[in-house]
Amino acid sequence: VQLQASGGGLVQAGGSLRLSCAASGRTFSNYVMGWFRQAPGKEREFVAAISAGGSLTYYADSVKGRFTISRDNARNTVYLQMNSMKPEDTAVYYCAANPSPWYARQYNLQNGYDYWGQGTQVTVSS
Repeated sequence: VQLQASGGGLVQAGGSLRLSCAASGRTFSNYVMGWFRQAPGKEREFVAAISAGGSLTYYADSVKGRFTISRDNARNTVYLQMNSMKPEDTAVYYCAANPSPWYARQYNLQNGYDYWGQGTQVTVSS
């Protein structure tokens, strides 16, 4: 699976952005998909994940209630809608694909993801 993330940019605090991640390959619908982010000088961290069918989601506490992950398996695309953004959301955002089933509970672990996109920069100004 090849992943291409897009949609990053500069936004003011309180604003919104929607990230997209387009996947190639015919087995996109078999993968748990996740978003991670890495701020300058910090380790990459989990943001959100969605099950292969799209019915289950999981969020980091820091984004819960503000971010929404969704997917369109017909378009081989996963999205991250980011609302009420804060300066601490500034980071490079990565999408990733995880072949493990949802019940394996690896959706928030970086080493559970086999495929990664190239990242898209999100900057939130105060």
